[in-house]
Amino acid sequence: MPMEMQAYRDGRKAADEAAEAIRAALVGLGLPEGLWGSVRPMVTHSGKPYVHLGVVRADAVKKIADAIKASNSP
Repeated sequence: MPMEMQAYRDGRKAADEAAEAIRAALVGLGLPEGLWGSVRPMVTHSGKPYVHLGVVRADAVKKIADAIKASNSP
């Protein structure tokens, strides 16, 4: 069953916004473009938005995890 164009547009918009948000956060952490340059918005055949992050270096994941933990601290 084909997806309605509006479902695709809505999914694409949400995926684009999420991809841009994670790119901005990674830049804010001082991570190089080589890490966040591969972040891609994706939309499934049913219109669900996703963001493909790809493979991420362990040191970058540690930095991301530390930032998440710090943001959740009181």
